[in-house]
Amino acid sequence: MTPAEVRSELSLKYLEQLPYPPYPVQEEALLAWFASEQGVLVCAPTGTGKTMIAQAALFEALHTNTIAYYTTPLIALTEQKFAEMQASAVRWGFKAEDVGLVTGNRRVNPDAKVLVVVAEILLNRLLHAEGFDFQHVSAVVMDEFHSFADPERGIVWELSLNMLPKQVRLLLLSATVGNAVEFTNWLDRCHGRKIDLVEGRERKIPLTYRWVPDQFLNELLVDMAKGDEASRKTPALVFAFNRDECWSVAEQLKGLDLMTPNQKTALNKECDKLEWSQGVGPKLKQMLRRGVGVHHAGLLPKYRRVVEELFEKKLLSVALCTETLAAGINLPARSVVLTSLVKGPFGKEKSIDPNTAHQIFGRAGRPQYDTEGFVFAFPHEDDVRILRWKQQVDLIPENTKDPVLLKKRKDLQRKKPTRNSNKKYWTEADFERLKTASPARLYSKGPLPWRLLAYLLKISPEVDRIRNVVRKRLLDQPRVEAGMKQLNRMLMTLHGKGFVKLSPEPPSQEIEDGASRERQRPELLANTEGQRPESLNLPTPTNVIDATPKSLAPPVAASAVNLPADYQPITATPTPTLDKLLVFRACHPLYGAFLIDLLGVANREERVQLLESVLELPRPLLKYVRVPFDLSPGPLQTEKLDPELIAKGLITAKVPPVPGEEEEEEEFVPWDERPPLLAEKARMLFDASYPEVSDFVTLAVWAAGEVLEYGNFNTYVTTKDLTKQEGLIFRHLLRLILLAEEFEQLTPPGMEEKDWKAELKAITDKLTETCRAVDPTSTEEAIKKAHAADVVEGEEHAKVAIETVPEQAPPSAEPEEENAFGAGIVD
Repeated sequence: MTPAEVRSELSLKYLEQLPYPPYPVQEEALLAWFASEQGVLVCAPTGTGKTMIAQAALFEALHTNTIAYYTTPLIALTEQKFAEMQASAVRWGFKAEDVGLVTGNRRVNPDAKVLVVVAEILLNRLLHAEGFDFQHVSAVVMDEFHSFADPERGIVWELSLNMLPKQVRLLLLSATVGNAVEFTNWLDRCHGRKIDLVEGRERKIPLTYRWVPDQFLNELLVDMAKGDEASRKTPALVFAFNRDECWSVAEQLKGLDLMTPNQKTALNKECDKLEWSQGVGPKLKQMLRRGVGVHHAGLLPKYRRVVEELFEKKLLSVALCTETLAAGINLPARSVVLTSLVKGPFGKEKSIDPNTAHQIFGRAGRPQYDTEGFVFAFPHEDDVRILRWKQQVDLIPENTKDPVLLKKRKDLQRKKPTRNSNKKYWTEADFERLKTASPARLYSKGPLPWRLLAYLLKISPEVDRIRNVVRKRLLDQPRVEAGMKQLNRMLMTLHGKGFVKLSPEPPSQEIEDGASRERQRPELLANTEGQRPESLNLPTPTNVIDATPKSLAPPVAASAVNLPADYQPITATPTPTLDKLLVFRACHPLYGAFLIDLLGVANREERVQLLESVLELPRPLLKYVRVPFDLSPGPLQTEKLDPELIAKGLITAKVPPVPGEEEEEEEFVPWDERPPLLAEKARMLFDASYPEVSDFVTLAVWAAGEVLEYGNFNTYVTTKDLTKQEGLIFRHLLRLILLAEEFEQLTPPGMEEKDWKAELKAITDKLTETCRAVDPTSTEEAIKKAHAADVVEGEEHAKVAIETVPEQAPPSAEPEEENAFGAGIVD
């Protein structure tokens, strides 16, 4: 039989074995898959059963004795799909061992016909096709394909599409997108793949939208909680747009009657098991007893897990959460409530974007419990007061002469509520606009990462191969041309710093010296004592700390390398030093390589400061983690950074006292007027050496350093008033542990390898011990998953295991917030 005839026969077999009739979009997608020569793009809302469609490709591979890959963007989702696919294989008459799992740190049945892998593993294998047989691969399923538009990781999907052999059929499963036809045309035009498109707009559980103009949140939630199991609108997810608001709203709600008697009894039994005596634990436990949960990144993972479990058991009526939950885990909510349609600091609020709104809306309605989901939104409380005031005024007839009513109207006029001119408000029209807005579009985002560029050059020095990737990106022509110029600048930077050797040799006289450029930038001048010349009108240290990369890098980075328009390197041959760039995942690789050359001179405090500086913390936390003014400068600052910065004209030396004169007592210097800190000086020196590199942020902070000084996590967060944000500090410490592991792979000049490793081990052992004392499960998970999804490392750290799962797969659910939590650590 021809391949088409085989697929036709298999389609009948697959449809016959389904446990229930497919939904219309499922049936259309299944028929398209078995009929299509090159593949299908399926765009449908979350909850429409795209797993059934994906399994068709695996069913086909098992029956035709070929290989199929099932890729996902998240480790937790990969593990979940592995269990589901093994159970399905057994149901189809095959063995569980016919399905394998490959991540960066774990391999199960790696030679199986069906391989469930994290997306980076597929790309790593394609980049090393000599070690993997793709001639016998019949299909690749890419789940959560809307990740193509992710600014940081989307390039993984782009490169995979670019490199897959033409005989491999594609099954791309995505949430609804706004330009599906444009995407399929691009795939045909740039990659020679004609795939069919199946789109579904209908949700499995329809949504009802309600604008509530005349109620405050407390009143709305009490009304939602009324009625029997079928009629009440809880459990509800209440979305706030900052972590502090989550806590303040939860405090308001904990005194309300939101639970049934049965809920209260069961919930108290669960809460009695919780031994939470530290940090925010006691406060959260008290709220949970009243049926109110809080869920955001500021909570420790162990607290978030309990909130998720109680909500899934329908024991909580309300969970306060931020919008990050909408894109992460799936809690089974009947309703979602938006406390606002704007976000941002006071006076600078902006409307939430339609994509965020749709993700929030999509969390309403539980397929296993509900026939419809509910989305509630209401205006700012000022507008509720104004409406209620108008309603009261309207009750008084305009022509009344009743002295009592006239007095009442006068009192009302005197108490008329008004809007705050500095606030941004929203209306029902804004809500309607978000409801009807088009879904997010699929297009290429973000530049080619430095580390990935280095890795591609290690594989092949031919620059045209990389230009081909840039040329084929889903962008308009001006952006493609800008991308090509950016690639040339990146190659020139690598060449200028000795990481690669370009051929033909670039015209060296066109490369402007970074230090001379910096001397032309008086805005960076400062003196080491913080006394800047007034005529320079310099940014204060606070401006430096809070800066975007632009304030610490040349105003026009592109001009750092002035190349002739016709210069096009043909090859970029790696030198041994290029391997340094492959080490760093958690920080910018060029900055990591730069820091490793400084750290040998530094003392321990300076090393911790510099390592912490590359791990971004949310801006609201910065005032709590400032570097103490009385932290003594170490040898790196006094012996290397200060002299070099002074020599380059970037800071000025302290004027020595005149002999015989008494030194004036140093006055108190406000935070926003203090001199550059160690991390800022290191960044200034980097910017002088790499004036064209500005695509990352560094922050001078002292969080892990102070935790090490305190010796106790809970003492630290309590003393610093960070208990409600302790999850962010915990995550910061875990990321520092993993970052130190990267720096351990290189040895700073002037140090012995064993001494360097011992130094980092002393730091990480103490931090690991601290984290384990707070949340041992999350600590171990973070360390275990450190290498799980990395294109460069591939399967280098993977351990082979032979495992099977029970025939009954666990119930389908969205990935856990390793997702929001773990992804931030690892990536």
